[in-house]
Amino acid sequence: MWDIIGQILLLILGFVLLTKGADWFVDGASGIATKLKIPQIVIGLTIVAMGTSAPETAVSISSALKGSADITIGNVVGSNLINILIILGICSVITSLAVSKETVIVDIPVTIGATVLVFLLGLDGKITLIDGIIITTCFIAYLVYLFVATKKNLRSDSENELENSDESEKKNSLIKAIIFAILGLAAIIIGSDFTIDSATFLARKMNISERVIGLTVIALGTSLPELFTSVTAAIKKNADIAIGNIVGSCIFNLLLVVGISSIVTTVPFDAKFRIDALIALGATILLFVPCLINKKIGRITGILMLLSYAGYFTYLLLV
Repeated sequence: MWDIIGQILLLILGFVLLTKGADWFVDGASGIATKLKIPQIVIGLTIVAMGTSAPETAVSISSALKGSADITIGNVVGSNLINILIILGICSVITSLAVSKETVIVDIPVTIGATVLVFLLGLDGKITLIDGIIITTCFIAYLVYLFVATKKNLRSDSENELENSDESEKKNSLIKAIIFAILGLAAIIIGSDFTIDSATFLARKMNISERVIGLTVIALGTSLPELFTSVTAAIKKNADIAIGNIVGSCIFNLLLVVGISSIVTTVPFDAKFRIDALIALGATILLFVPCLINKKIGRITGILMLLSYAGYFTYLLLV
């Protein structure tokens, strides 16, 4: 009894460290990026997305190394489902989210393509070193595209934001930003270790499969940074950060997390994950269609997203 309580407390501590660590990492990395005059949408798609995806990265690699590979894929697929259906669902219920042209024609299609790529590579039951190199190469190509496209066509609104932030940036030195980023990364690594150990223990103790634990509990825990970041951005009517954060995180989860994890060690892709991956693909298409037609995500779409996740969660309970 006491060992279970202790592991639950350890799991909570792990989530706290992951969330706080991601927060510090985002603050530090965003401060560094702003000094380099990187536009807001790119910060959302890269620095903020990387920071909020850091828990998934740390947890997935840690679980792969510890032989709990079902948690690796479950965490990534589950996190993307939560990112799109729950977090964007909540954000679009709070306020209608306008979507930029670049996000519609590039970033969301990249998310769809990445989902299909991981699904196809996993059809043989595992994602190998070669698969990992292919996935990581796609991730690097996406990053290169982002920076090249931004360098050729900087948005004027982003430039104004950077100019207006000069005064506040004077108060935040580059050294302070670097310290925050390092402390955040350390907290994320320690938190991921606690999370994997406690979640694996509880799953085995309660006879719950690591797949379900990864798709739900761990996926929700590692998605907390995305939840806090995007909901806050939505309340502040800052759609670029809200949507850029989520879409960027989904891309990072699929290409960076799965890519690095499979380079570190072969990651088994259980046949049951095929259904979860197809549902994740459906969720991304559900996001893409209203963005393509209306250039925004409205409240009706948000409600439909939340109901879709409720249906998926019910399916997990019944299977």
